[in-house]
Amino acid sequence: MFTGTYENSIDSKNRLIIPAKYRNQLGGECVLSRGYDRCIYIYTMEDWGLLVEKLKELRQSDPAIREFIRKLFSQASECKLDSQGRVIVPANLKSYARIDKDLVTLGAMDKIEVWSKEIFNENEDDNLMDDEDFIAKLAEYGL
Repeated sequence: MFTGTYENSIDSKNRLIIPAKYRNQLGGECVLSRGYDRCIYIYTMEDWGLLVEKLKELRQSDPAIREFIRKLFSQASECKLDSQGRVIVPANLKSYARIDKDLVTLGAMDKIEVWSKEIFNENEDDNLMDDEDFIAKLAEYGL
């Protein structure tokens, strides 16, 4: 499980240093993909495989599902961590997440999220932990 929040940056060669806490969990390789809300998701190879299996169960006769799968897989990238624990962020994902330099990298259960610091800070004021409607929605799941 990935937890914690780190502030870091991307260098001029589009390399992101994976926080040391996450490197062992990734096992030297990972998949970068588009995430929700304009961030990049980083999956272990195992968790990416589990996601793929779930997506195979979706009805691809639905145009929205096809579009989602197309966007997710066409912009995903398998990466190997270099000796310093870095991965190269492809230009298409960097553009999608509106990443310039400063980042927020955080653990999000089964994946890592990489955010432009600017976009992350814009959303920081939204606190679902205090939102009564959201708390009621969680209660429906027994949380």
